[in-house]
Amino acid sequence: MKKNKIIFIIILITFFINSCKKAETEVTFDENLLIGKWVTGKTIFYKYTSDHNGLTWDTNDDVTEAEAQKYTWNLNKAVLTQTHIMEIGGNVPKVYTITSLNATSLVYKDNFGNVSTFTKVP
Repeated sequence: MKKNKIIFIIILITFFINSCKKAETEVTFDENLLIGKWVTGKTIFYKYTSDHNGLTWDTNDDVTEAEAQKYTWNLNKAVLTQTHIMEIGGNVPKVYTITSLNATSLVYKDNFGNVSTFTKVP
């Protein structure tokens, strides 16, 4: 009987300790802030539209917005998924974690830790 009480007390203590842990807060970003045209490195552009479509192009490669690569996008809390639509068929998903987003600045990182910083342009 004494053994059962000790086991019961250990289980209660374990439960109490786990229930007292601080819940992790998940960061959520407003997707409306993402809508618009963004630039990084002066030549790489991303355009997010309110219908969850987008375009990307690099003027350094002599590509214009009219010739841009199409993609669809989705923002779930801090996870930004871009699914690039290939001209030859198929889709290529790219997943990023947004670390900062406001009316003029966007910062995200990929699964390899590469950080990209963007500025909103008119």
